[in-house]
Order: sequence, then structure tokens, then C-alpha cells
Amino acid sequence: MENHRIIYLDNNATTRVDPEVFRAMEPFFCERYGNPSSIHRFGGEVAGDIEAARCRVAELLGAGFRDRDGIATEIIFTSCGTEGDNAAINAAFAARPGRNKLVTSAVEHPGVLAYARELIRRGRQVEFIPVDHCGRLDLEKLAAAIDDNTAVVSLMWANNETGTIFPVAEAARMAHARGALFHTDAVQAAGKVPINLDGTEIDFLSISGHKLHAPKGIGVLFVRRGIRFTPLIYGGHQERMRRGGTENVASIIALGRACEMARLALPDETRELARIRDRFEAALLAEIPRIRINGDLDNRLPNTSSVSFECIEGESILMLLDQFGICASSGSACTTGSLEPSHVLTAMGIPYHAAHGTIRFSLSKFNTEEEVDFVAATLPPIIARLRSISPYWEEQK
Repeated sequence: MENHRIIYLDNNATTRVDPEVFRAMEPFFCERYGNPSSIHRFGGEVAGDIEAARCRVAELLGAGFRDRDGIATEIIFTSCGTEGDNAAINAAFAARPGRNKLVTSAVEHPGVLAYARELIRRGRQVEFIPVDHCGRLDLEKLAAAIDDNTAVVSLMWANNETGTIFPVAEAARMAHARGALFHTDAVQAAGKVPINLDGTEIDFLSISGHKLHAPKGIGVLFVRRGIRFTPLIYGGHQERMRRGGTENVASIIALGRACEMARLALPDETRELARIRDRFEAALLAEIPRIRINGDLDNRLPNTSSVSFECIEGESILMLLDQFGICASSGSACTTGSLEPSHVLTAMGIPYHAAHGTIRFSLSKFNTEEEVDFVAATLPPIIARLRSISPYWEEQK
């Protein structure tokens, strides 16, 4: 079936660059292309634009500190969320040289989990905190895991597959009570839920531009003032000697604009996304038997819906949706292609016959009620068709 209409419901994987964001970055390719490290005015003016973007990012994150020149020095520009995750954990161990332990959760993004496995290979101790069937963190086990050997606790603000939100402010206080530092991967949270770092004890926070309508290849690491920071990437004097390499100027400008727009629109967009998502889920629950909505339904991202369709394969659902121009995901983009259920659903104890048929639908401000209604109407016959040829469905009926 040929269909040129695209309905994109995979915004937790990446988002469309907002046209206003693109317009903001466009002059920095062919007109204002100076190197911000140059001493001439042409480059120096670009350096000023970078600092303005830095302040816009800080405003979205509620990071109010400015130095004597008015610069938001707690903000370091990176290439992506994964770099920020790695850099934060690396710096935390350097800042706590007598400690050898990382505490994290079993449902983190690969940007943390893969680095955790590498730390184990290097002889570090890592403890993974479990979650319950809704993806909620076991706070008692977290408290028990943080000890005098813990250098850093790293927990995501919101899960990329289910949208479940972790109590990161409380976890940061728990870490500090034992002398550990605290990092949060807020890649999915930034621009979707309010963030006020000044009201927390969070030491490090990482975000990625392409999750909030800026380009790929740009991210941020927040490092609270006063924390000794050891760079992950050495080179020139860029980012106040904390991240070497010539700045990705156009994308930095874009991220600054995207953060500004997200901050101004946050309350209204959050409310509208949650309304459309809830409408979508209600339609599916009314029309399709034996499905479940995954995650903490009372405390999750407003744009994310993880739906398990029992006794069929998620990849088959995606292939049939694709014939209608509908884009979704069978899990996080970093694990798509695996035939095994995601580590998140496994950690939540979702049964295999449900986890294997899980689809993540993630909305953005560019999605409409008409689009999600179309998807909700398209899914029931797809599920019925796949179940009619599934031996597992007959066994489970």
C-alpha cells in the first residue's frame, strides 16, 4: 500500500527540528560562520551568541547562577546526552577519588548502562536498583545501596520507554546524605516537565537537543558550581577548559532557541499532549482486548504511551503501521532491531507474551488529535489480523 502521509509518533527517538529553531541557526552556516575562539570581532560576536544561548538553556533548567559577566557557567555544551552521561559519571569518580561505586537503576538509557558495564570491566563496583511493575524505583533499596563507597548515583529523570518519572530530587538528597554526588539523565524530561535545578541538590544533569526540536549532535551537561570537574574530552580552551573541541555553533544557537520556546510553551503543551495521549489510550482500551498500558500512569511524561498487545510481535505491528505511514517504536531507538523484549520491560516484570508485543507511541507539539484518532482507528484491525495467525493467541485465549 503506497501512502505518502506520515504520522510521526516516535518523538522519544527524535523530534522534528522546529522551523523557528532552524531559522535561528541558519545564519551561522554561511553568514556568521566565525570561530568563537578567534580574537577578531567576527568571531567574538559569535562567542556572544553562544553565551546568550547558554543562558536560554539555563533558564529552561532553572539554573539561575550567573558569574560576574552574566554567564551561565554551569552549562557545558556537548554533542549529545550520552556524552553528558559519560562525562558526568567520569567527573564524579574523579571528584570522589576514595570511592569506587556507581549506583544506578536497571532501566537506564544505554548511555548510562553501557558505561556502567565498562566501569565493571575496569574494576569499579556498580549496583543496579530494581523497579516495580509500573517502572517505579524501589527507594528503600536505593537508600540501602548508597554507602560510604558510593561516588555517584545516576538516575534518569524520566524513562524513555514508559515515561515513568523518577523522584530525582529526593534521590539527590539521599546521595548527598552519604557524601555521594548525583547525576540525572534528563534527556526525555527537558521541555516536557518543569525543571528547577536551583530547588534541588542535583549535581549533574544531561540533555540532548534532538529530543526537544533542536538538531541532532548537540547536548548539554549541567555541572553545579563548586564541583571539581574533570573533562572527558581534552583539547583547547573551549567551554572554560571543560570540553575541548571547536563549538558546534549553529546547533548551540538552535538549542538555545529550542529551550526558550519550550520554556514559554511548557504549561500549555504539557496539558494538550496529555489530553491527546489519554484520548488515544482510551480509544485503544475500548476497542482492543488484552492490552495493557505500561508505566506509572499517575506520574509519567505527558507525551508517552507504552502499550502491550498480548500474543503478537511488536515488529509485525510496526511493519503494518508503516504501510499506513505511521511511525512508532517497539522500544527505545537504541535497542530497536533486537528480537528480545527491552531491558526496561524485563526489569518491570512484564510477561514475555506482552512485552514482545509492546509499542511505544510518543507525541510532540506537531501531532494533532486527528492524527492520533486515525492511528487509534487503524490499530484494531491490525491487531485482529495478527492475532488471527498467532498460535500464541489461540493458546492464551
